[in-house]
Amino acid sequence: MAAEPVPAIALAGPTASGKTAAAFAIAEALAPRLPVEIISVDSALVYRGMDIGTAKPTPQELAAVPHHLIDIRDPSRAYSAAEFVQDATRLIEEIRARGALPLLVGGTMLYFKALMDGIDDMPAADPAVRTRLEQQAAAQGWPAMHAELARVDPVTAARLAPGDSQRIQRALEVWHVSGRPLSSFHKSKTIVAGVRPVSASALFSLEPQDRAWLHERIAQRFHAMLAAGFLDEVLRLRARGDLHADLPSMRCVGYRQAWESLDGLHPMASLPERGIAATRQLAKRQITWLRGMPGRHVIACDAPGATAQLVRAVCDRVPGGGA
Repeated sequence: MAAEPVPAIALAGPTASGKTAAAFAIAEALAPRLPVEIISVDSALVYRGMDIGTAKPTPQELAAVPHHLIDIRDPSRAYSAAEFVQDATRLIEEIRARGALPLLVGGTMLYFKALMDGIDDMPAADPAVRTRLEQQAAAQGWPAMHAELARVDPVTAARLAPGDSQRIQRALEVWHVSGRPLSSFHKSKTIVAGVRPVSASALFSLEPQDRAWLHERIAQRFHAMLAAGFLDEVLRLRARGDLHADLPSMRCVGYRQAWESLDGLHPMASLPERGIAATRQLAKRQITWLRGMPGRHVIACDAPGATAQLVRAVCDRVPGGGA
């Protein structure tokens, strides 16, 4: 039998919904009674040297409230959902042992879902199979690979676009390594170390009532990142010589579009439009994930007083957190 959930608060939401500012407001409100430590739930913030394009908290913000799972991985190395669950579970226990509240904040919904519902016990990546699939895709194209996936795993193929190379490749890799379709693994999940560290009732979600409000914030933030030197950041990463466009780090929204422009695949002038469009698509996927978590507490992030409403709700949820 799984252990009782370790008490913690989770704050999720699509990109540009105001999670960082809301997390600091929660920490400030609770500080007189309960110290807060933030655990990042973001698959991009784990990478060192990727600061501007990930909207990473500033050094001042990182110093104001303890943060975890930021700058823990070189961009040349992948970081999996299973690793996140192991790291987050350990951190939750350590933070609570210090008498503080773990506040999990981010927009990588796969990480949240894995932490709350368990992870699929799928086979590990096989570099040889992956290389063979990449060679096949180079010769035939990803739509043909999608057609092959539809033959061996129609359930997974039905939810993937023909151009979703990363997920198509992984699904075919699982099939070749295990002889089982990827969809079959989703039916049986395991909890890392037998623990569910966060319960669904502790999940607060910032979601816009008006999608146009979020789209405007996404556009403003992307333009601000470009003005802050985002392209120079990508150029520094490229100059290392050991990174390439197929790495998970370089597939992050914004970085992928910038890398393609620098490779000459698209005009540089189209980067803002392409980056904003990709970020909007990410936000749409994040909201879809959240709507599949029925136990969450939804806060309309575009409503007046949204932050104050969130802070009150969290304080009411946390023992000793009320006024």
